[in-house]
Amino acid sequence: MSGRYDLVVVGGGTAGLVSAAGAASLGARTALVERDKLGGDCLYRGCVPTKALVKSARVAHLVRHAEEYGIRNAGHEVNFPAVMDRMNRVVQRVAEQDDPARFRKMGVDVFLGDEASFVSAEEVSVDGHWLGARSVILATGSHSVTPPVEGLEEVGYLTHVEALKLERLPRSMIVIGSGPIGCEFAQIYARFGSKVTLLDTVSLPLPQEDPEIGVLVREILVSDGVTFRGGYKAKEARVEFGDTGTVATGNKGPIAPLKVITAINERREKIEVQAEEILIAAGRAPTAGSLALENAGVELEKCGLKVDGHLRTTARSVYAAGDVTGKYFFTHVAEYQGRAALRNALFPVKTKADHRVVPWTTFTDPEVARVGLTEEQARDEHANVKVYRQDFSGIDRTITDGETTGFVKIVTGGRGKILGGHIIGPHAGNLIHEIALAMQRNIPVQALSTMIHVYPTLSQANQRAADNYYRERLFADRTRRVFSVFFGARRLLERGLAVDDSRGRH
Repeated sequence: MSGRYDLVVVGGGTAGLVSAAGAASLGARTALVERDKLGGDCLYRGCVPTKALVKSARVAHLVRHAEEYGIRNAGHEVNFPAVMDRMNRVVQRVAEQDDPARFRKMGVDVFLGDEASFVSAEEVSVDGHWLGARSVILATGSHSVTPPVEGLEEVGYLTHVEALKLERLPRSMIVIGSGPIGCEFAQIYARFGSKVTLLDTVSLPLPQEDPEIGVLVREILVSDGVTFRGGYKAKEARVEFGDTGTVATGNKGPIAPLKVITAINERREKIEVQAEEILIAAGRAPTAGSLALENAGVELEKCGLKVDGHLRTTARSVYAAGDVTGKYFFTHVAEYQGRAALRNALFPVKTKADHRVVPWTTFTDPEVARVGLTEEQARDEHANVKVYRQDFSGIDRTITDGETTGFVKIVTGGRGKILGGHIIGPHAGNLIHEIALAMQRNIPVQALSTMIHVYPTLSQANQRAADNYYRERLFADRTRRVFSVFFGARRLLERGLAVDDSRGRH
């Protein structure tokens, strides 16, 4: 497994697997290098295991509220080891699609457990092998970022990776960072029974979302038992062992020493928060440090590898895809970029990667989904901005399901052009795609209104929001006056024709 390749892919996450499988299917001689396991962060440390936990937490929440549905609640208990065991089984089942043997059968030379580094732009060193490469795709992903908190390293903390390996449910947890990862884990562990404090410098969770979304997410998290401390920056961490200076024992096993975070706000007011565990969810950064990029002439910027519109790096034959580009830290974007980079790496005619319409979802319960601009962004960049919305409390299906929290919000410009869509509610991640497709294909908002939607489904929330486009125009006072004149004239005409007809009969 050495020699000259049409394509060498470095990184076996989503972007790398898509690139390698596509190249081999096209008949290109392909090598895939992965230092850990095929599947990457999403499969083993991200999307798949966390969504398994989201489901278990949702079931626990539903059981806790079973009497609202007429089901007698005999009590419930979260069996945390069983929850984690189910999560691991889910991961293993999904991992079957990423078995190295499957890719070798496709014709991909898989180098597993090895580091890759550039010798030159067309040579990659892998465990003593020198792989010649006509083109290279870098898909090495990203990693968690730890904020500069004094004493944090000594105290110890979890990232999302370690949080997925816990064998015992912490009695309490501090989550630093209220982005998607922080919000998801805060809700998951609160629903499992941990006392969770969510700490961030921003005033609302999910700060990238429409502020209206953030307000509702905060209410939802608080209703699940999460304490949200917004506007505070973590400054110092320490451990408190208590009076004995040792680990105590309770009726449910050893009681861990408490970890204390001191935080401060803009007014210099201090607070102290204590818990058994600290979970860091303060963002992610591209992983590219060990590749000897300088040997290939590949430039690394603060936000990721420097790439052009074709996903080509500063080295002519080297492309990048996925988190390492720093564009969007989403698996579905990594898949899209993997396909785009593959086309450009293998063929002379280049196509630009199109990031105009990128939907994403935060998998809290209810979910938060977004595509395009917020209302504030739209008003800053466009004229004639209109916002159409529909609360889930007015949708028959959410009423029958008892899931009426949330809304659909569609932001438009002139002639109903959709500039953004925002959904917080049940299955928001599924519902956002109708709006995303409309944006991608330049379909105006009024088309969502006139398209037939199945009754009773959640998708009618999109339709009802779009209905307001016509309601605004057809039922406005001016329009009503015009139609009143029309209907009045028609009644007079019909009355005159009736009189003439009566005279004719006589």
